[in-house]
Amino acid sequence: MVLQAIKYSRGRLEILDQLLLPHSEYCFDIDSCTMAWHAIKDMNTRGAPAIAIVAALALAVELVKMKLPPSAEEVKLFILEKLDYLVTSRPTAVNLADAAGKLRSRTEEAAAKKNSTDKSVREAYVMAAEMMLVDDVKDNEAIGKHGADWIRNNTEAGKKGKVSMLTHCNTGSLATAGYGTALGVIRSLHATGDLKHAFCTETRPYNQGSRLTAFELVHDKIPATLITDSMAAALLLLKGPSENIAAIVVGADRVAANGDTANKIGTYSLAILAKHHGVKFLVAAPRTTIDLKTRSGNDIVIEERPGKEVTVVTGPRSEGDRRVDRDHVETISIAAFGIGVWNPAFDVTPAELIDGIVTEVGVVEKDDDGVFHLDKIFETGGSNDKPSTIGGI
Repeated sequence: MVLQAIKYSRGRLEILDQLLLPHSEYCFDIDSCTMAWHAIKDMNTRGAPAIAIVAALALAVELVKMKLPPSAEEVKLFILEKLDYLVTSRPTAVNLADAAGKLRSRTEEAAAKKNSTDKSVREAYVMAAEMMLVDDVKDNEAIGKHGADWIRNNTEAGKKGKVSMLTHCNTGSLATAGYGTALGVIRSLHATGDLKHAFCTETRPYNQGSRLTAFELVHDKIPATLITDSMAAALLLLKGPSENIAAIVVGADRVAANGDTANKIGTYSLAILAKHHGVKFLVAAPRTTIDLKTRSGNDIVIEERPGKEVTVVTGPRSEGDRRVDRDHVETISIAAFGIGVWNPAFDVTPAELIDGIVTEVGVVEKDDDGVFHLDKIFETGGSNDKPSTIGGI
């Protein structure tokens, strides 16, 4: 059974605290926008699709529980103010801003109706937020299928038999409403018996790979191996042929109109390695991650995080190879005191290094001139309207 990091029923939202993983599985309630803002900012929940869903549903829960303002107009203004506030929690992830924009439009439409009331505006918002949760899982499963099909049909390794894959950061159930994007591609390959092995990077400095992706791979019993970030080049050189490594697949926090992609720090270097070693490099993300208003990666604002994430590590005390003492959490210094730290949370991978962008409606490839035409995937309303590969049209 795939992990469920977001649990929702009307009037209640519960999330898995990812800061405690992989050693402790603890869920807590989110009943206000303020709680959601801090959970997103502090990374109790993370992953571009997931934070959008958590933010949207948190406001839905708050609306259900609160005493509403007396008019439709006041409810509308309350919702719009809260949406603007929630977007400030993570500025790089476009999914959150995209979700807020769609919910804003739905709220304004509901309030503009002739016989609108406080309750009708609330209901319109809550239903729209709930549908986002349903759609995200469906979209992730489609991304997994399209990505797996592309790897089987468009890579030399895929034509030979079972393939191995390398992924970075966490893009699974913990980063989405369920199933995952890049990890969803790996899950799909595994489900059809086409996966030989998965490799995941530790993803310093926050260790989303070693803490979260590794946790999901073990949970799902997918054959997998953890490597440090600095081992990726050696992996492709020494084990690429024997392990039949087909591709590196990553997620995205924002994809610009030209295909430049902002993702967890370290992604850019993996794309360079993939190009050198002749391994395909794929970005897996729903269309909500694609921002046609951002022309290129040069326009993407990169979030910088506290230096302490690099200079210290926190976790339960280890007692041998398999046991940990969960009651004794310690913070350990791993750097020289007084050293300066630069800690960008993301980097931008140029479109020229990306072979395909896997979405819920298909895999976009570059045309003969090496250009992505991402606007084409917004001309369809569903995954059945376009073929698996829609690039180069």
